[in-house]
Amino acid sequence: MKKSNLGNSDLSVSPIALGCMSLGTEKKQAASILDAAIDLGINYLDTADLYDAGRNEELVGETIKQKRNQLVLATKVGNHLKQDGSWFWDPRKSYIKEQVKTSLKRLQTDYIDLYQLHGGTIEDPIEETIEAFEELVQEGVVRYYGLSSIRPNVIQAYLQNSNIVSNMMQFSLLDRRPEEFLPVLAEHQVSVVTRGSLAKGMISTKGLDIISKKGAEGYLDYEENELAETVRSLIHLLADGQTLTGLSLQYVLQQPAVTSAVVGASSPIQLEENVLALEQSFTAEQMEKVKKITKASTYQQHRE
Repeated sequence: MKKSNLGNSDLSVSPIALGCMSLGTEKKQAASILDAAIDLGINYLDTADLYDAGRNEELVGETIKQKRNQLVLATKVGNHLKQDGSWFWDPRKSYIKEQVKTSLKRLQTDYIDLYQLHGGTIEDPIEETIEAFEELVQEGVVRYYGLSSIRPNVIQAYLQNSNIVSNMMQFSLLDRRPEEFLPVLAEHQVSVVTRGSLAKGMISTKGLDIISKKGAEGYLDYEENELAETVRSLIHLLADGQTLTGLSLQYVLQQPAVTSAVVGASSPIQLEENVLALEQSFTAEQMEKVKKITKASTYQQHRE
């Protein structure tokens, strides 16, 4: 599987990353998915301290410890978990520098390849937050750091004041809001890592079935009927050997700055389908038609 560097870092990552949030909490199932991902050529794993109250990091750490040096391991920080299972937003330097120790222990490693701020608001003590990440890099426990935010004003603040190498953004055929910022991120040599690129499965091979079961409330600015009609129109574009999963992933991966798509999988079979989608090719004409079928929405909030 061809790999590309995240931003201006030397982290060489596969075009699909395994989103570990969907691994579940049982070791056997999680290990089967993680092992299958590695066997398929995926070297980029994305987790977070919040997932399953830390259990997700533990499962990842237990499974990959013998292959740690072959992988790019990413996790996130900023959601302060309390004893009762609830959490609050905490971007303070003191919390980040303390919490990284917990993540390292769970992941059974002495360094994190990519440490990401798991959100963020313009009201945060951004200078202090950046200082925490910079110090962790200097201390050698974090190789690079990034952002996980869809808020334009937060993204701009980090582009101007930090050394982030990546930003994770929800981006799909049904959520094209990031497109206005992709050229800016590319100009700053900051890679975009996408999440939600199959829109909860609504623009996967099983999209219409999922919409019929779970699409009653629509999706973002698509109402239920509009959502189903949009997916039918996308399916109509497909030629032999092409799938909606392939179209959805290839669309985001062809955009400026986008380096990898983080995709979850609840089974090795689903994971293999996502990887095989990378082998499909789509014409420029198909991609232009996609833009006419879907909405080019923009962010209305968090701009100042």
